[in-house]
Formats: sequence, C-alpha cells, structure tokens
Amino acid sequence: MVIHKPAGLLTVPGKTENLQDCVINRLLEIEPNTLLIHRLDRDTSGILIFGLTKFGQKSISRQFQERETLKTYQALVVGYLEGEGTVDVPVVYDPEHPPLHVADPTDRKPAVTHWYVLEHLEIQGQPVTRVELTPVTGRSHQLRVHMQYLGHPIVGDTLYASLEEQQLMSRLCLHAERLGFFHPQTDEQIECISSVPF
Repeated sequence: MVIHKPAGLLTVPGKTENLQDCVINRLLEIEPNTLLIHRLDRDTSGILIFGLTKFGQKSISRQFQERETLKTYQALVVGYLEGEGTVDVPVVYDPEHPPLHVADPTDRKPAVTHWYVLEHLEIQGQPVTRVELTPVTGRSHQLRVHMQYLGHPIVGDTLYASLEEQQLMSRLCLHAERLGFFHPQTDEQIECISSVPF
C-alpha cells in the first residue's frame, strides 16, 4: 500500500495519549493487515509504503536496508544555494536537547545526502532555493540536519531553523516526492510520485 502522508500527521503513535492519531492507526481501521515498513517525520509530507503481508514487508524492508530503493525529496531551503553537492557527515541523536539530532563528524555511522538545485525563489522578500535531496542513508532528521549543516536550513523547520526562517511558511517545506522499489512478488520496478505541495 502506497499513500501520501500529509504534513502534521505522525506515522506511528507517540508515547502519550494525545499522540495516538497517526497514519498506521488510521490505515489499520481500513485494512487490518497493514504493516509498517518505514516512516516520515510528523512535519514531512509525501510518499509512505506499507506492507500487506509479512513477505511484502520483509522484502521491501530489506530493499531499504540494502539501499536498493530510490528516494528523492524536495525542499525549500533558506538562502541561495548553487549547483549540486553531497553532505557526508554522520547525524546522531542529541540527548542533551531532545528531540534534536546533530551533525557529528566523529561518529562511525555514515549519513550521506546528495543535493541538487532546482530553482531560486523569494518568500516574503527572502531568498530561498528549491532543492532535490537524495538520501543515501536513512538517519532520523538526516535531511533537516544536513541542510542546517550547509548553512541553509529548511524553510519552516521548527527544530533547525531560526524563528524568522520558521515563519517564512506555515509548514516544514520538506516532501518525499519519489519512491522507487521492486515489487516483492513480480520483481517489477515500481516508481511512485507525489506532487510537491509547496
């Protein structure tokens, strides 16, 4: 099952009673066989895939683990970026400031993101850049931390952007636009695209 997740909705339940409304719980009401494969941050919109059998879940989870899936995101970032590049810096949880993560070059687990400039824009008179982001790894908050590390945080990011940068848009401007994978039974290559809402 492939869905478009709206911004502001959790993928899985949170720890408290008021955080039980989420994608997986809504889907389980419609299809009781729904099985989690991966997640998106609450404030990120875009494509999510779920298994409907244990075999399907295991097959696609393996594709994620072995980096056989094609994942691309679009984001609006603060300031003008030029060209393209790669951020290759580990991203780790910051226990002093939950739920934040930080770029930590000394950590052993790699975190790699390719970025490519699509266009330059202005929002409220401020320069912004639309970028395509391709995560090679899948660390928590990886894209958000890597863009902040470059000095170009994602517009609307309430964790990693300044208050002024947060207020340029009413949402986090990060969207899971494309997901490619191999069908668990037919091995057919499938590509799903979700139009960018910003």
